[in-house]
Amino acid sequence: MPVREEVLLKTQDARVRIIELGPWEVAFWHYHNEVTDNMFCLSGKMSVRLKDPDEETFLLPGQRCKVAQGRVHQVVNAGENSATYLLVQGVGHYDFNVVKS
Repeated sequence: MPVREEVLLKTQDARVRIIELGPWEVAFWHYHNEVTDNMFCLSGKMSVRLKDPDEETFLLPGQRCKVAQGRVHQVVNAGENSATYLLVQGVGHYDFNVVKS
């Protein structure tokens, strides 16, 4: 679970949040059926891991990553300090489908 989550926008078709992960915190592997994730690193160092094919993208402040709907992924704080990112999700119905690793 994130250390902090601030909801900036929540509608039927879009969500915008600021999420803070603690040092080395790892989110569940998951996917979304309809929404695309756009992640913008605000502070710290984070990693976005993807499956099929396996990929990993490291983000520093000011960098971003896009994860298409249906793509299994997880977000990782890749550092000793908290990492904060802006998450923009849309357009479509939001769901969070956990996948066992």
